[in-house]
Amino acid sequence: MYFSTQLNHHTFFSSSYTDLALEPNPSDHPRASTIFPSKSQTDVREKRRSNHFNHVSPGQLTKKYSSCSTIFLDDSTVSQPNLRTTVKCMTLAIYYHIKNRDADRSLDIFDERLHPLTREKIPEEYFEHDPEHKFIYRFVHTLSSAAQLTADGAVVTLVYLERLLTYAEIDICPTNWKRIVLGAILLASKFWDDRAVWNVDDCQILKDVTVEDMNEMERHFLELLQFNINVPFSVYAKYYFDLRSLADDNNLNVLVTPLSKERAQNLEAISRLCDDKYKDVCRAAMRRSVSADNFIGIRRSNAILS
Repeated sequence: MYFSTQLNHHTFFSSSYTDLALEPNPSDHPRASTIFPSKSQTDVREKRRSNHFNHVSPGQLTKKYSSCSTIFLDDSTVSQPNLRTTVKCMTLAIYYHIKNRDADRSLDIFDERLHPLTREKIPEEYFEHDPEHKFIYRFVHTLSSAAQLTADGAVVTLVYLERLLTYAEIDICPTNWKRIVLGAILLASKFWDDRAVWNVDDCQILKDVTVEDMNEMERHFLELLQFNINVPFSVYAKYYFDLRSLADDNNLNVLVTPLSKERAQNLEAISRLCDDKYKDVCRAAMRRSVSADNFIGIRRSNAILS
């Protein structure tokens, strides 16, 4: 493959680059607002207004609320997100990016008309309509299963996608969304989950796509990101919680159960384990930072892990 997969996880928790833009980029800085919530707000308000006029209260009868005696929680935490729920939320964010885009700015390398993912003839009308959320979910679910993408890798996929849109100043639209999403999943699988995918003997899900095409797209993707594949945990956590808010705003079905004593102890153990893991990552990164010419240093930041 074009780029080596042998990158340690401390890369992603290293400090951001010093040549910061005047306006902080949401995919780089934890204090900058993510983009996809603003893309969804118009639709969310329209849904609420329509439900109000039609006297419909979606989720009112099925949604469970915590009380003084009972706490309802799902099985997703920032350190161990639920894969299915995370992918569904991530694809919903992509759907709103496409639907409420500002323009149709694109680059040839991502244009599916120039670089088709299948040998079958695709009618031109296909590129004139925005894809539905269920279609995006089906595409991403298939790719993520083939690439063995983890739930936190799915969050990082969205980080890379928004970073590409802002760095390259392009829009995700019907003609390029598949290749942009594919490129983001490819990078997240390799550099976050540390797994080499899309080689000759691996995934057969895109059997009509050549390895050379994937390498070329990966190279352009990395160049457009200015080779910045760093994702600080504070940025990751921001995207995770914004995706949870997106799920709540759109009434996505998330299974919740009462918090038992045993489950509370398990959550505490998971948080402690992940906290120790991230401390080890920071210590290892600090030991190696002297020889890392491309990174400035490592800063530790406290984060709530559950």
